Amino acid sequence: MPSKPLGVWLIGAGGGVATTVLVGVEALKAGLTAHSGLVTDLEPFHGLDLAGLDDLVFGGHEVRQIDCLRAAKELRNAAGFLSSEMLAAAQPALEATSSRLRPGILCGSSGIVEGFADLPGVSRGPSLRAMSDRVVSDLRAFQSSTDARTVVVVNLASTEPAGPFPPEAATREGFERLLDADRRPDVTASMLYAYAAISCGFPFVNFTPAWGAAVPGIDQLARERGVPHCGRDGKTGETLVKSVLAPLFLARNLKVLAWTGHNLLGNRDGQVLEDPSAKAAKVADKDAVLRSILRDDDAHTHVRIDYVPSLDDWKTAWDFIQFQGFLDTRMSLQFIWQGCDSVLAAPLVLDLVRLANLAQRRGEAGPMLHAACFFKHPIGVEEHDFSRQFAQLSRYAEQARRSHEDTKARRDTRKPLGA
Repeated sequence: MPSKPLGVWLIGAGGGVATTVLVGVEALKAGLTAHSGLVTDLEPFHGLDLAGLDDLVFGGHEVRQIDCLRAAKELRNAAGFLSSEMLAAAQPALEATSSRLRPGILCGSSGIVEGFADLPGVSRGPSLRAMSDRVVSDLRAFQSSTDARTVVVVNLASTEPAGPFPPEAATREGFERLLDADRRPDVTASMLYAYAAISCGFPFVNFTPAWGAAVPGIDQLARERGVPHCGRDGKTGETLVKSVLAPLFLARNLKVLAWTGHNLLGNRDGQVLEDPSAKAAKVADKDAVLRSILRDDDAHTHVRIDYVPSLDDWKTAWDFIQFQGFLDTRMSLQFIWQGCDSVLAAPLVLDLVRLANLAQRRGEAGPMLHAACFFKHPIGVEEHDFSRQFAQLSRYAEQARRSHEDTKARRDTRKPLGA
């Protein structure tokens, strides 16, 4: 690995997931926790030239008046999973990251998110192009100040309202015309962040349901610039279980008659999803996974999300499945998934940072198809069966490992005798 650090820029750097990422890295480095939850620590990834935890340096955008240390203390009080030892170990890094935070941008956000945005300097203009240029400036300044070899930009912001991308955004030129014409109803903050990151040559990871780099015009820019990207909507809880369970019914030729899920969620994410347009985006992604696997228009599927403030960073999902078997006998399966939202998501963010950086160093561009298992709505991938998605990731890891070993062997044979 190169000696310079790898920059990680977190959009929504004061949120629960970002805070857990920051504390988690320091807790791992200090030996205060196991590596549970980190996919890239599994055997298929051994021997890959992945960035280490010591390589990472963090910064980010935020729209709220919050610093990273205060966010961590609030998260500990609300969710209870951060120990005093972890906070103590993470405090220097949290303070250093806070010094690198910059006011974010707002465009196409819900009214609830607008209400959160109390940080002076948050940008709503004067134009789309000006907001994009400001993000570029922030990213370049971060890279320069940290001497990072490159930066991986991760979108962890609140869910944006649902809506199609404008037809003009089907090409890079068309999307750029939208920027220059200041067509605000057609462009969202996630698109601006993705466009700015890729314009800088930085990989973009979209952990939210927002469009981001999935807009064809921005994806075209990524391919032209040789930049990898991935998303959308991290798959961490109920939908993860669905993508594992649903193929079981197909494999046993059991007809699913109904599958309904009731999700209870606290924290700011749950509050943001009280906005009907934001909730629609989340529900659509969760339901689409199941319907894609079942391939049965007759199956009744339904997803409900309710905000329960007292749950804080925890979430609960209850799913009821009715299916029909031999002799037309109706049976049912129910499951309850209870988990800590940020704890489930944070290690996947680190996995995706490492994989995005690896993809860039391998010269890859455009959607990271092998990362589909991390997302509800993976860009460029129609397969939602988790086992098949993970097999694709494992094959990629094996190919990358062999390529790395071959490169290393060729480099070693070129060394002078006695070197």
